[in-house]
Amino acid sequence: MKRRDLFLRMHAAMAEALGPSGWWPADTPFEMAVGAVLAQNTNWANASRAVANLKASGAFSAAGLRALPVAALEELCRPAGHFRVKAARLRNLLAFVVDSLGGEIETLGQWDMAAAREGLLAVRGVGPETADSILLYGLGFASFVVDAYTARICSRHGLAPEEAGYDELRELFMDALPAEVPLYNELHAQFVRVGNAWCRPRGPKCRGCPLEGFLP
Repeated sequence: MKRRDLFLRMHAAMAEALGPSGWWPADTPFEMAVGAVLAQNTNWANASRAVANLKASGAFSAAGLRALPVAALEELCRPAGHFRVKAARLRNLLAFVVDSLGGEIETLGQWDMAAAREGLLAVRGVGPETADSILLYGLGFASFVVDAYTARICSRHGLAPEEAGYDELRELFMDALPAEVPLYNELHAQFVRVGNAWCRPRGPKCRGCPLEGFLP
């Protein structure tokens, strides 16, 4: 079976079992980008509490958050964990948005996707997963997002070796699938949901998993 057909069948099986994902939960591209930084190495529940703090601060814009004292920004980010590191990374992103995009991250959506991705990756603390999340969920670019769930599912289903790197996995999907934002959006979200509920690092629950029928 061609990779394209396999991925689309997996997507359909997860859609039937799980229903729509509604991901990423954010009101604006800026909120989504902030959430992507705060969600690094934590669950969304923790990140969302930090996002709520920032929104309630009265300074929820790139320029407004950048102008906050470092200690104040750190305290607002505290629920996301590693709050000092994340506040520093967020400040780096804010500086990029203010200095290079005129304060509006939507401006990045007018760039070529490769240039936009390069710009984000040049921001200290923004890695490939965070950059692709912002491009896909925030700005509507067809840039597939890879995470630990995706890698684990691909390895266990014989789609890629366990040691496959981020770019290799990203290209695996982007080479096989049509460059459609809704498809990339939902497929990545489905992998996250399956990885959380069934395809766990230890003791995977293969029986009853939406992807059980695709195991080698």
